[in-house]
Amino acid sequence: MSKDPDVLVIGGGNAALCAALMAREAGASVLLLEAAPREWRGGNSAHTRNLRCMHDAPQDVLVDAYPEEEFWQDLLKVTGGKTDEALARLVIRASATCRPWMVRHGVRFQPSLSGALHTARTNAFFMGGGKALVNAYFRSAERLGVQVRYESPVDRIELDGDRFVAAWVRGERITARSCVLAAGGFESNRDWLREAWGQNARGEWPSDNFLIRGTRFNQGVLLKQLLDLGADAIGDPTQAHMVAIDARAPLYDGGICTRIDCVSLGVVVNREARRFYDEGEDFWPKRYAIWGRLVAQQPGQVGFSIIDAKAIGRFMPPVFAGVKADTLPELAQKLGLDQATFMQTLNDYNAACRVGTFDHTALDDCHTEGVAPAKTHWARPIDTAPFYGYMLKPGVTFTYLGLKTDETAAVHFGGRPSANLFVAGEMMAGNVLGQGYTAGVGMSIGTAFGRIAGTQAAQAVLKGARHANA
Repeated sequence: MSKDPDVLVIGGGNAALCAALMAREAGASVLLLEAAPREWRGGNSAHTRNLRCMHDAPQDVLVDAYPEEEFWQDLLKVTGGKTDEALARLVIRASATCRPWMVRHGVRFQPSLSGALHTARTNAFFMGGGKALVNAYFRSAERLGVQVRYESPVDRIELDGDRFVAAWVRGERITARSCVLAAGGFESNRDWLREAWGQNARGEWPSDNFLIRGTRFNQGVLLKQLLDLGADAIGDPTQAHMVAIDARAPLYDGGICTRIDCVSLGVVVNREARRFYDEGEDFWPKRYAIWGRLVAQQPGQVGFSIIDAKAIGRFMPPVFAGVKADTLPELAQKLGLDQATFMQTLNDYNAACRVGTFDHTALDDCHTEGVAPAKTHWARPIDTAPFYGYMLKPGVTFTYLGLKTDETAAVHFGGRPSANLFVAGEMMAGNVLGQGYTAGVGMSIGTAFGRIAGTQAAQAVLKGARHANA
């Protein structure tokens, strides 16, 4: 197996695979280094389900239309303006044209699943989920002659100024004429999380209570090294795709099935049995990824999602059953919450509900009055037994601190783009996601910039060859 390819791709998820495929299709020889063993390949992409897609008319698995401006406004709203508009619009437009290419590489799509966050119009779902997508890409890559090495974590990068020279894997030096970095964020690095989040006023380390929804292999080794070598940074190290998940989830690789999707159908309280945020602020696809951060800011980094029988059947059931009780006081006791405070919170909320026409598929007129925080939509009294409670913890999917780039996917050093070092996926997502998230946009970013990075890396090889022959 050659260790001196034209293009070296570091990473094994969606962005890395898109880059490897594009570079190979452009005629470059490609070596892909995946840190994980073969059975754990694919990084966080293996846990994904869909891609957010711009489209101007109904398509095979997408209903109605989702035009560029609406996609942009959705992204602008969740990021609070912390986004590079030019790069965001690049991603949005690319999402309209990538699916035929994905199909050519074996990816299959299906309509939105029932109860899947109201995404039938905006998101194309992968048949078989992210694992099937990753497997399809690996099959296509190997068929095209992309070399793949598993259990090959890159220890360090060798640069000449801002030019890539070589990568080191367990003492082995691998040279290449260009390189694509797509090795994910640093969410699995507990020490870095501690450094980013620090201690709170009680002397606790909040990040010690975080669970990692995806791969344990995203340690941020290359990200940290590139920043130390002078690459330009983008993003806040405490910002991340962070979801409220079941507190019983495993430390790593819990994936989609541990997410709690009933938040907007009930109330959420902290361990002091008090509400702390508007559960009905907006549609769940636009708000589900803020709840991990909200829970992270609560005492002990825990929360409790409370629903009644009226909510059952309206959300994707998680893998763990909720705590069930016939009365609210019994539920408080089973969850370990102060019963008097819990009942005051629920009674105040119930009395404040102004129920109109309940419609969980629309921003309905069911809201609260005279209680703080308000619940602006889908507010109904929690009064119908049985009652259910889910203990929540923050589940980190990926971090947003990354490498600054431009429309060519080049890594920047001192404001100047490298001629042969490119970046894609979670390592640069902070250019588009300064904060917040909307369902499926991570795959949109990874697919768009993975394809750009692979194309540019192959072109850099050709430019280098022309210069050498001049």
